[in-house]
Amino acid sequence: MPNRQIRALFSDETIRVYQAFNDAIADSALSHKTFQSPPFKLERMTWIKPSFLWMMYRAGWGLKDSGQNRILAIDITRKGFEWALENSVLSHDYKKYADKEEWQRVKKSTPVRIQWDPERDFHFNPLDHRSIQIGLSNQAVEKYVNEWIVAIEDITPLAAKMHSHIQLGNLQAANHLLPKEQPYPLSNKLTNHLSCENC
Repeated sequence: MPNRQIRALFSDETIRVYQAFNDAIADSALSHKTFQSPPFKLERMTWIKPSFLWMMYRAGWGLKDSGQNRILAIDITRKGFEWALENSVLSHDYKKYADKEEWQRVKKSTPVRIQWDPERDFHFNPLDHRSIQIGLSNQAVEKYVNEWIVAIEDITPLAAKMHSHIQLGNLQAANHLLPKEQPYPLSNKLTNHLSCENC
């Protein structure tokens, strides 16, 4: 498996990403079928994650804290997702630029931030390959909430059920519930931009 590769649930038109929020933001999003401000804050960077297990790691199966107790699966357009990738900068890739000052200027003027973090297993142990995290800010957040979102689903019960299986040592049952993520196809241009391997 390539070290850096986008793996996700996707169809011809959409790709699924995950986020975790408090009750107020989650209930509002489910009611309006997108994020509304307030309680969602458009002026803050918001991170979307195509990896289910990385989201579980980040939110502790929805048990980490009250700000991440509701886990949402958000289906967005592939066109929007790829716009985000095209208009991104890698968080730690300053070597591409003349100096760190130039890199900081590029980061400030770019609406999307990319991070590659170690994927996790059911027990949150880091794996050898990495998963992508996508931070949206400014116009990217506005496009996300106003144009890209197709559907939102509360998957907190799924997270709780899987966590229960794992606590009981029933990894086969947990694996049966795990979303079957596949490598997401990218153009050569985007592959090079994201420094992916065989994406």
